[in-house]
Amino acid sequence: MEIDRDDGRSPSQLRPLSCSHNVLHRAHGSASWSQGKLEREYEMILKRTLQSICILTLNPNTTTSIIVQFVNDDGALLVCAINAACAALVDARIPMKHLAVAICCCLADVGYVILDPTKLEEQKMKGFAYLVFPNSVLSVILEGSSLVEGESTEHGIITSVTHGVMPVEEYLKYVERGRAASAKLSDFLRKSLQSQLSSDSSKAA
Repeated sequence: MEIDRDDGRSPSQLRPLSCSHNVLHRAHGSASWSQGKLEREYEMILKRTLQSICILTLNPNTTTSIIVQFVNDDGALLVCAINAACAALVDARIPMKHLAVAICCCLADVGYVILDPTKLEEQKMKGFAYLVFPNSVLSVILEGSSLVEGESTEHGIITSVTHGVMPVEEYLKYVERGRAASAKLSDFLRKSLQSQLSSDSSKAA
């Protein structure tokens, strides 16, 4: 069975993605991430997630500041903030263990798990989870970026934030569907970063 979503998507379909780099001229690295049409700030979750993927010991006397500006909230706000911050860290050549891709999974009243909800859909859900998966940095990293090889991240979860009440079996559904969707996000991020690398190379030439 299929359910109808307000914007016509299937339960597993993501909204259109876009990612731009070097959007702030005076910053060492910056990026803009959009899922659909992008208020509340999940500062500590974002901070802990990014701290877990950055190499903090290589430059102990430096400070990295990450400023997230929300232009619009059309759902999955924390997910977009994490994806944008990760892209900006790569753009700034910050040393990282690996990259991360975030996805939001929701449980509808009828029992279906849907991905990447809009703001309106979030308000109708029984529960939802923000999941952050590690992504092999070797597949997306920009040339010149610093990389310290970490342990295998193939089946890991970096961050998991849940809202609402859900049985364990439902949560495991979230993880399964989210992991599958993270592959699409990783592929998009890889292509976006490679496009940026090509653009930078052309300007240098």
